[in-house]
Amino acid sequence: MHTETAYYTSPIGILEIIGTEKEIQSINFKDDDHSTNIEVTSKEIRKCIVQLDEYFSKKRKEFELNLSPKGTEFQGKVWNELLKVPFGKTRSYLEQSKELGDIKAIRAVASANGKNPISIIVPCHRIIGSDGSLTGYAGGIWRKKWLLEHESGYKQQSLF
Repeated sequence: MHTETAYYTSPIGILEIIGTEKEIQSINFKDDDHSTNIEVTSKEIRKCIVQLDEYFSKKRKEFELNLSPKGTEFQGKVWNELLKVPFGKTRSYLEQSKELGDIKAIRAVASANGKNPISIIVPCHRIIGSDGSLTGYAGGIWRKKWLLEHESGYKQQSLF
């Protein structure tokens, strides 16, 4: 099936959206310049852009898109677990490992979160350290902090 790429200007940077007529395959932050004037014909990408607009304007808390991230079976389980973390809530990597049935898999879970190909929609930004600290985010910690504050007014506790 033919894939398309679109660029979406969000309040926290450019998002590259890759998908087909029927599914979203990836959404990643791009720190270099990209044209945002590409004509999108994919129905699912257009739907994704509308829903991102609604999310950033605080009119949407849940996304209704057909997702098809590429990864291993284990990564898929981790990403599916991320979809269960509600808007405005956070969960620790340890809690996520427990939900997956193996607290010893915490490093593998954290690694899979870091490889999440669908930013924001699959909310790996909602996973934090057990002590409440913001740890790891492929889009940058400042974006993770922004997204958490956008969703819930979350404020990182001072470490000093």
